[in-house]
Amino acid sequence: MRILHTADWHLGRTLEGRSRLAEQEAFIDELVEIVRNEQIDVILMAGDVFDSVNPPAAAEQLFYESLARLSDKGRRPVAVISGNHDHPDRISAARTLLSDYHIFLFGRPEASVCQIDVPSCGETMMLAPLAYPSESRLAELLSSDHRETALRDRYDDRIRALLTAMAASFTEKTVNIVMSHLYVAGGHTSDSERPIEVGGAYTVAAASLPKAAQYVALGHLHRPQDVKRAETAARYSGSPLAYSFSEAGHAKSVTVVDVHPGGAASVTEIPLAAGKPLVRWKATEGLAQVYRWCEEGKDPSCWVDLELHVTEPLTMEEIYRLRKLHAGFVHIRPVFPQRVEETAEMSRETLSLEEMFCRFYKRQTGGQTPDEELVRLFLELAAEEEKEGGEE
Repeated sequence: MRILHTADWHLGRTLEGRSRLAEQEAFIDELVEIVRNEQIDVILMAGDVFDSVNPPAAAEQLFYESLARLSDKGRRPVAVISGNHDHPDRISAARTLLSDYHIFLFGRPEASVCQIDVPSCGETMMLAPLAYPSESRLAELLSSDHRETALRDRYDDRIRALLTAMAASFTEKTVNIVMSHLYVAGGHTSDSERPIEVGGAYTVAAASLPKAAQYVALGHLHRPQDVKRAETAARYSGSPLAYSFSEAGHAKSVTVVDVHPGGAASVTEIPLAAGKPLVRWKATEGLAQVYRWCEEGKDPSCWVDLELHVTEPLTMEEIYRLRKLHAGFVHIRPVFPQRVEETAEMSRETLSLEEMFCRFYKRQTGGQTPDEELVRLFLELAAEEEKEGGEE
């Protein structure tokens, strides 16, 4: 059986107000092509279909169109669970309608296993689909003890019990798979993931993933990665697009799993080409350097985070010219190296409060010196604040 594992599509997500829908459509086109070329038998989508519980209509339309194309009119089973970004009832709303087309939708976490007959390979999958299991979606109070360690241990116990109960339905004659949207301890995160744990409370130990599963398909972390210390093959497929500049330079992919009943899973990573890369530019030589890069055609189809070293604030005309030269500029962040150096120098010196105030005043006023009355007033206010703080 050949399984394609994907997750974290985040349909409808924007980048600082810039639509990513065209890139997401290109990803679906590429995914359909991969499924055909790799002769995939089953597709698993491990949560975060959408970027919000109330996605735009265009995102919902793209989701249902992608299900129709990937399932090939019911000839290829597709299973989808909700993630922490999804509304569970929105994901499962059409499950009755779509089940006749071998499309299986799971919105809320339940201890039930889905038997999926796969005609293309003549085998059967026993799928344990644990949709994002937050305390509220599990509809139970996990611990009355509000300490983080107590809640984390209770949460880990609860998830382990759920997965163990589901794995009891696995047999030697079936392909046995777990799919969930979880944060497993030790995974590498990025800024574009919305935290699903309070501190580290909603964290699951790698050892809690059931050994009886031949493969555990996970969603939530956007960097593709294997789960270390798990007692079975377990992996995050990652997101198909880079959704924050913390993912600049990350390669995106989907995961293909080859497995037969009773055998070990063989995992292959298939790289993705769709979507604009996110890159960082650091222009230490100022505007002239950025103009030169634009003339040279640097990163023409990328989203760009620009750190621009300048001595004077940028004018609106300069900002407008930059955005006209490169449509991909998302952030234009002016940096004043002289001010950074002055701040660092001040931090290395042992200055009195009066000296620090005078330097600050000069920097803010273009070199003017504060008069004695202003300095005296500042020192009085600072002393009064310190006194009030010591009395609390």
